[in-house]
Amino acid sequence: MSASDDELQKVFDHVDANSEAFIARVMDYVSHPSISAHDIGIREVADLLVDMLKGLGMEAETVATKNHPMVLARRDVSPDKPTILLYGHYDVQPPDPLELWDSPPFEPTIRNGRIYARGIGDNKGQHFAQILAIESHLAVHGDLPCNIIFLLEGEEEIGSPHIADFVREHADRLQADLVVTSDGPLHETGLPVVTFGVRGVAGFELRAKTAGRDVHSGNFGGVVPNAAWKLVHLLSTMKNAAGEITIEGLTEPVIPATNSEREAISKIPLDVEEVKAELGLAELDGPRERGYFDRLMFHPTLTINGFHSGYDGPGMKTVLPCEAFVKCDIRLVEPLTPDYVFEKVAAHVERHAPDVEFMPLNGMLPSKTPMDSPYAEAISKAVKAARGVEPLLYPTVGGSLPDYVFTKILKKPAFVVPYANADEANHAPNENLEIERFIDGIKTGAALLTEIGRMSQGASTLC
Repeated sequence: MSASDDELQKVFDHVDANSEAFIARVMDYVSHPSISAHDIGIREVADLLVDMLKGLGMEAETVATKNHPMVLARRDVSPDKPTILLYGHYDVQPPDPLELWDSPPFEPTIRNGRIYARGIGDNKGQHFAQILAIESHLAVHGDLPCNIIFLLEGEEEIGSPHIADFVREHADRLQADLVVTSDGPLHETGLPVVTFGVRGVAGFELRAKTAGRDVHSGNFGGVVPNAAWKLVHLLSTMKNAAGEITIEGLTEPVIPATNSEREAISKIPLDVEEVKAELGLAELDGPRERGYFDRLMFHPTLTINGFHSGYDGPGMKTVLPCEAFVKCDIRLVEPLTPDYVFEKVAAHVERHAPDVEFMPLNGMLPSKTPMDSPYAEAISKAVKAARGVEPLLYPTVGGSLPDYVFTKILKKPAFVVPYANADEANHAPNENLEIERFIDGIKTGAALLTEIGRMSQGASTLC
């Protein structure tokens, strides 16, 4: 064992010796509600974080946005050392429906080796593990292996509407060599993961109105156009029965997966039959020839989120609806943008159903960091040092995070290194985090700082 490895082991030993105290502290942290959608507890938790980070000798403050504040902190070791920006979010989802929780969502409870509480997995428990990693380095060695910037957002759970403006305005304060987010789950086998990208999203609504009121389906059926059928016919022109998106021009710019990306997904454990059984599926969505991870990582999707029209009560009501609306989202891969997608969808609607109203909603850009980034090896070494196994490498994931602000605005490589168990139930009742995963997360965060500290400053930027 080298001297530096021995120094890291001392940090691991400190984490083990203080694990009970760390568990008690994270439970106290998540007991403070911070629900961004309802503006409950946001500023109180932001102030709590500032005090916590100042206690680690960091320069920390809340920085105003047009809505909820950012928490921004930094600690510099040396201009010759790399700087890592750690991103997370301190806001959480509403806990509803409360009746499905086995214990109150803001009264953290331990059951079967897991902490149950809203926000324990997404994302308060995971960024708190990063904070404890910093604290552990300081407790053992009195200083840190690299320079650190902490950015904790208070609006991630409502779509990060102000983070892009914030990053542009404060770009000089966010200059780092790389960005790491600890959010989301490990692989369902428990194997650790390093993710290089996320899909973006573009949400929209379609509204059809055919008459001034609903009418009797017998007296006027075959005469009055049906708003629901109008949307059904339009939607059928947007995605065919084979599962292919048929919106003119939408998929043309998509960049095919690289050989290294395809090699990486070939190593991800997968039992398709088990996935189907767990979800109660007879078959996967099309296109049939497209592989499981190929679908989730390298292609856009078109999803109907909700369709509403006419009567949906008990029994029959022979009504012909005059109004219908549908909400959809399209997940984006490089180089698609929400604006490009909205343009193509609007043109498609105008071409096929000009009397249907198209309403663009929120959007988020995709993000991708090259798999040959010089920081990838250091991050993988850190994960192996903490967990004892090589991480799986995900070229991208199906969901969306605001990583684009780092890769496209700051032009820095961005990675996601999750700490939570795959069944964390984030956004759902009984959200949980395995205690062992929490402790592993602290150690992974500590090893990450060590490995980045060993690198030369300014090893990589994105263009």
